[in-house]
Amino acid sequence: MDHHCPWVNNCVGENNQKYFVLFTMYIALISLHALIMVGFHFLYCFEEDWTECSSFAPPTTVILLILLCFEALLFLIFTSVMFGTQVHSICTDETGIERLKNENPTWEKLSSWEGMEAAFGGSFSLNWFNPFKSVDSKPDLLRATAVSGTASGGGGSSEPSGKTGDSPGCSG
Repeated sequence: MDHHCPWVNNCVGENNQKYFVLFTMYIALISLHALIMVGFHFLYCFEEDWTECSSFAPPTTVILLILLCFEALLFLIFTSVMFGTQVHSICTDETGIERLKNENPTWEKLSSWEGMEAAFGGSFSLNWFNPFKSVDSKPDLLRATAVSGTASGGGGSSEPSGKTGDSPGCSG
């Protein structure tokens, strides 16, 4: 598990990280689009007569444009930061919790590109950007089991140890 996200009311981990990354990317893009549209509308109203550019009174229109600009900027910054931290986590093969704990990995770390391929399902294609395309089952989910030695049947639980373990209440 990487973290529990209250915005999507779910835990984010290896099995659903692609969808969370795409969610943050698309919200950031939509926020950028809204910000650009507000800018164009403001310029249009500034060049034209304010009474003709909106069905609201000019002061109301300005207040609404400022509020929408603030909201779009807030969501753009927030989701861009979340997108960046998630891509960084994928590229470093380290969850946010592991980074905060400053843990030494007990598994074989993937390279940046291997991490992206594992998170998004295979080699680069347009399906990386498709939230409706599921990620194929990843054989590297078992890498923690193989590295820790539980795959050899030498005592211990059948649960993989290491970074694929989930915290109670979260299935990632």
